[in-house]
Amino acid sequence: MKHLIAPSLLSADFMNLQRDVEMINRSEADWLHLDIMDGVFVPNISFGFPVLEGLKSLCEKPMDVHLMIVEPQKFIKEVAATGAYMMNVHYEACTHLHRTIAGIKEAGMKAGVTLNPHTPVCLLEDIIQDVDMVLLMSVNPGYGGQRFIEHSVEKTRRLREMIDRKGLQTLIEIDGGVNLETGKRLIEAGADVLVAGSFVFKAENPLQVIHDLKAL
Repeated sequence: MKHLIAPSLLSADFMNLQRDVEMINRSEADWLHLDIMDGVFVPNISFGFPVLEGLKSLCEKPMDVHLMIVEPQKFIKEVAATGAYMMNVHYEACTHLHRTIAGIKEAGMKAGVTLNPHTPVCLLEDIIQDVDMVLLMSVNPGYGGQRFIEHSVEKTRRLREMIDRKGLQTLIEIDGGVNLETGKRLIEAGADVLVAGSFVFKAENPLQVIHDLKAL
């Protein structure tokens, strides 16, 4: 499978959100990545369901919703109502992860599990077969524009080995510090989906940057 590109709306211009989403619609991007933060699980607050509801009629790309919040299982129905394609929840935020994954799928969405930089991939051994995607954070979650954590490449490689060993089709998504250089190494290590925020939205020509990421 050719790798996918999911620009992160967190780095968009919120005074010109419709313009930026329409740019993504015209681009070669595959998904739109949406980070919802609560100021509790991560030290920042981003946007909530009213923004997702507004995007529902505007965004032409599948929405990849990443909940950086405590108790994400409480909001499965709300996320599904926005038309989201993928719902990502953090391993660290879910006491009953299997139940949460099942609930996401029952609501008609693909289910993703996110790992913080310090969380080892071996903890997914007994859940990996039930998830559609694993999102590895390659920066500490909460803010855009952070420096890439180098260990993420090896972590991606180890997760790819686990998925292949079990004969699964689970996707690997990477979020944080993605550019042409880190993106190439991550794809070589086994990544399927690259999330890029600042690198896309702060670029002089975002459409070209998305094209270049897609061409890696």
